[in-house]
Amino acid sequence: MRYFVDEWSRGNLKNMARILHCFHAAFGLKVNFSKSKIFGIVVTERELTASTNVLGCDACSFPFTYLGVPVGANVNLVKNWKLIIDRVQARLSAWKENTLSIGGRLTLLKSVLGSLPLYFFSIFEEPIIVTESLERIRRNFL
Repeated sequence: MRYFVDEWSRGNLKNMARILHCFHAAFGLKVNFSKSKIFGIVVTERELTASTNVLGCDACSFPFTYLGVPVGANVNLVKNWKLIIDRVQARLSAWKENTLSIGGRLTLLKSVLGSLPLYFFSIFEEPIIVTESLERIRRNFL
């Protein structure tokens, strides 16, 4: 993720494209604009659309997901933690419950389901409802 802070103008965007082209010529590393996104903060939709035409990338808005983490979302709301809860539930299925022994279920819970939300927990403070929901899922599986 790259941030370019400056006055929002067509000329500055063209200069940024030129700088990235020079970077490619010097180091051999090229920015893939078809995978890149541009975000406008306090910018009109018209200006943002014009900017995408200059750079050849897509426009995006907040909130968005970067490396699996919601950026710009209010993490104090339980609905923004639904992604984690859904991931934990997706790891569990009826066939796993029926085919695993108690020891196997416990190992699955500790190794996979315990570490799955750790990345989010290291970045954000989770609401108590989310913790209770995850514990309920684990308890029902065991």
